Amino acid sequence: MADDIRIEPMTEAHIESFHRALDTVARERKYLTLLEAPPLEETRKFALSSIGRGNVHLVALDGGEVIGWCDIRRHFFPSRGHCASLGMGLIPAHRGRGLGQRLIEAAIAQAREAGMVRIELGVHDDNARAIRLYEKVGFVREGVSRDAFYVDGHYTDVINMALIFR
Repeated sequence: MADDIRIEPMTEAHIESFHRALDTVARERKYLTLLEAPPLEETRKFALSSIGRGNVHLVALDGGEVIGWCDIRRHFFPSRGHCASLGMGLIPAHRGRGLGQRLIEAAIAQAREAGMVRIELGVHDDNARAIRLYEKVGFVREGVSRDAFYVDGHYTDVINMALIFR
């Protein structure tokens, strides 16, 4: 049950498990830009850099295993420092039970506390469940990137969405 799942900040101890969850979702070939997780050491470097820069990076844990994540990474350039990009995923067995909403709401609250003003994301236009979730927590559609995702001979549009705290 989703109530048994803990949501907490990612630490170095979670990286290998996060890598497995990332790979599981990526290999579905329909939700993430990645089609498989990068090598473990690249994932470790990404996670430690994100954590070290004070970005929001939460994991959902079932026991000690990462089953989902939500990260909000502040943009690098000072003129865009108030903006951040959101990424998230849940392994298939844990979808449809409210965990995605718990994860994203916790991450948004931390981003707001950290002074972020704008959170951006891109979602494949055929991912109706994710679009409903993003709209439910306050994201609005800002535009469409046509044919932005191409896998297995099929193009998919990406809906650009943002949540602004002002």
